[in-house]
Amino acid sequence: MSSPATAARNTRKTILGFVTSRSGDKSVKVTIPYKTPHPLYHKVINRKTVVHAHDEKNETRVGDKVEIMETRPLSRLKRWRIIRITEKAVGTTDRAISETDVAAQVPTKTTQPKPEAAPAS
Repeated sequence: MSSPATAARNTRKTILGFVTSRSGDKSVKVTIPYKTPHPLYHKVINRKTVVHAHDEKNETRVGDKVEIMETRPLSRLKRWRIIRITEKAVGTTDRAISETDVAAQVPTKTTQPKPEAAPAS
């Protein structure tokens, strides 16, 4: 039987992001892109958060889309760990991806498919 304190402890944040760099053994940098409106001009601005994550099996490559989960501090910078790879990278090169490549992967109003219009009767 689990107590309410245990149930609350196990609910940790999970976020989707892109592996942008392999910084060392079992360590990767994950970029989490998001879009936010400008407070005054209401234009959509691309933003990103970069976190260091623990990759226990060393199976991720640059460009992979991964799901990461919050965890206890594993080192000076690592506070996240990789749960699973949701989408493998197409290329096999180990080059860092740029901010424009990450921004291109984030869906916007213009890139989402439009719903079909109902036929007139």
